[in-house]
Amino acid sequence: MLDALVLLLLFACLPGSVELLLLSLGGLLPARPAPRGTAPHPRLAVVVPAHDEASGIAACVASLQACEGSHDVVVIADNCSDDTAQLAEAAGARVLVRHDENRRGKGWALDFAFRQLLDEGYEALAVVDADSRVDPDFVRCLCERLACGADAVQARYQVLNPDGSLRTRLMSVAFMAFNVLRPRGRARWGLSAGILGNGFALSADTLRAIPYEARSVVEDLEYHLRLVRAKRRVEFADETCVFGEMPEGGSASGTQRARWEGGRLRMMRETAPSLSREVFLRGRWSLLEPLLELLLLPLSQHVMLLAVAAALPSAWRPAALAGLALVGLHVLAGLRVGGGGWRDLGALASAPLYVIWKLTLAKALARASTDSADWVRTARNDDPAT
Repeated sequence: MLDALVLLLLFACLPGSVELLLLSLGGLLPARPAPRGTAPHPRLAVVVPAHDEASGIAACVASLQACEGSHDVVVIADNCSDDTAQLAEAAGARVLVRHDENRRGKGWALDFAFRQLLDEGYEALAVVDADSRVDPDFVRCLCERLACGADAVQARYQVLNPDGSLRTRLMSVAFMAFNVLRPRGRARWGLSAGILGNGFALSADTLRAIPYEARSVVEDLEYHLRLVRAKRRVEFADETCVFGEMPEGGSASGTQRARWEGGRLRMMRETAPSLSREVFLRGRWSLLEPLLELLLLPLSQHVMLLAVAAALPSAWRPAALAGLALVGLHVLAGLRVGGGGWRDLGALASAPLYVIWKLTLAKALARASTDSADWVRTARNDDPAT
């Protein structure tokens, strides 16, 4: 009986374990050199979706304006109730204002902006969140890859405020694995790197062929699955980075985690069956890695299942221990390629408490995984209420 239970737990973790092994090995290998060419850079607009971002929009615009290369900064003030639009305009950005209470969320806002800007002749569009800062070479690096023929490009996405709290330090460790090691591994194996929701760019040709009609609370994952199904590939710009601010308090962090992980569970439920049919019945093996990535549980849940399997007396216990060791390798590999240090290693000692905290989000995760789940803005650290 216990053997059967342990086998069930291991089976639930198997796709994720294969994915972690594949991407950890690929991510540790030397990165492929960035392409270089002589083609002119595309006419680019950096789109900043902003919903009530008055506290930080000016700093984000200033960071983007300081980038090397020719580009325009366009803020989409989406259903704002504050002076985000006025502050963005005063900072030097062009502002598009959108009010639609029935169509709320980042996906709707981006689709609105993309359609208008494509009609104006832009050849590529990038996305940077309103609470973010970018490296000075961010625009140039994206444009170089797009000029060499990339369908889409994703930059490194790391944490702006790792020293803000223990939570942000742990988030920084997680981002090194999720947003650096994994896309780096995909790129090393010649796979689509993925879209991480911040710091990515799409060519006009890609957007015309596959409009940004992603409406879920994880619109980046939803859209990337549409890209790979259409045989389009996202390149990974490992040489430049976007830095996003993470919530330092438990309430805001809980809202963010529930949206991210609940949305992924919904995508898994809705998309994994059709992806499986395409892979195993139609032989579309290029979709195998996106399927494995979709079936990889959030790392805390993955670890909990393996820990239970390892704690039970069973002939399969060594397999569970091997799965836990693989998670450890994955996290250390993320620190290695993401530039982590001793403080990040020290923060890992509190990971069990973080896992316990995640258990308290079960109801919020369930709500966020439903078809009717609304997009909810994460409170910023410098919001008055926060």
